[in-house]
Amino acid sequence: MRLRDRVDEPGARRRQVVGRHTAGADALFGARHYRNYHFLLSLSNHVAHFGLEHHESNDSRTSERALVDDNLRRVAFGDLLPHEYTHSWNGKFRRGADLATPNFNVPMQDSLLWVYEGQTQYWGNVLAGRAGLRTAEQSRDALALVAAAYTDNRAGLGWRALQDTTNDPIIAQRRPKPYRGWQLSEDYYSGGQMIWLEVDARIRAQSGGKRSLDDFARVFFGVDDGSWTVHPYTFDDVVRALNGVVADDWATFLRARLDGRTPITGGIAAAGWKLVYQDKPNDYAKAAAKEGGGADFLYSLGLTVDKDGKLGEVRWDGPAFRAGIGPGMQLVAVDGREYKKDTLEDAVKAAKTGRAPITLLVKDFDRYRTVALDYHDGLRYPHLERIAGTPDRLSAIYATRR
Repeated sequence: MRLRDRVDEPGARRRQVVGRHTAGADALFGARHYRNYHFLLSLSNHVAHFGLEHHESNDSRTSERALVDDNLRRVAFGDLLPHEYTHSWNGKFRRGADLATPNFNVPMQDSLLWVYEGQTQYWGNVLAGRAGLRTAEQSRDALALVAAAYTDNRAGLGWRALQDTTNDPIIAQRRPKPYRGWQLSEDYYSGGQMIWLEVDARIRAQSGGKRSLDDFARVFFGVDDGSWTVHPYTFDDVVRALNGVVADDWATFLRARLDGRTPITGGIAAAGWKLVYQDKPNDYAKAAAKEGGGADFLYSLGLTVDKDGKLGEVRWDGPAFRAGIGPGMQLVAVDGREYKKDTLEDAVKAAKTGRAPITLLVKDFDRYRTVALDYHDGLRYPHLERIAGTPDRLSAIYATRR
């Protein structure tokens, strides 16, 4: 594997970072399915930030200071390379049968993206923790935000199954959607992550800690060491491999969650933790806010604000939604004062002990409106907290493997 160095960046640090997470992936899968692997890493504030996987390489782009700024490293960079590297096994070597088309005349289908992307999303966060790209606490903090989304900000799962979101790349072509909590948008990524967390915790519980999703990864993705020929798989193949690790009714377990009959948040409690809300954001959320420059009031007022005061996400049926506030509006003033993040935070804190509503002046296209938010529950940010007297499987999941 190679990491192409830039003359104006400390190449030794990049090689060290790559070496740590690739060693974790090698320990996880126990085989390699490429001849040479190349990381093309762009550190710039002048290109789009994303990761794009190929079988023997990836094109990853992130913030200019992602390797030297602690906040950026844990947020913008932490699980980027582990995620894309994992795709060499999950998605490229092993690929859903309806995605592994023989030629360009056969249309691709995405029914198994909850494995391709969902389990890769899971391993990206886990491998970042195991490699020390994030601390175990930072990995838990990142997971807390996902848990909160699927506990309190995915009302759309009431009408749309997670399985159906695998069609989004075809029907929506990755165009942004307003009210994502209601419409959903490629939720097979983070929703799939939640399902695989529960699978991992369930395997550990039923085997008395002797087996885990690591064993599935080795038998499912670690076959035919040295081969880079694509190995397609079906839903039944996934179930068969899980049963080979721990016998269970995995088909029913998976379909209940994919088809919307069972919530997908059970993995948090199964791993020995619970979602709670506190009046200060966790360290990962603080770092994310610092990078973007915006403000997150998603689980209090039910909205996010970018650095310029433009409203981003509005939580479906939250206080802001019920007051008629929508994404894309401009937040101009709070209780008669020019909008600033601190001004809105102070207003939310004051309303917790008072009865007066929070008054927002918003610009909606060319019209200005004053909106009263009758909200008095204070600031609320997601955290994970241990469930006393239960096994701490999450810490075991993030523990480094040798």
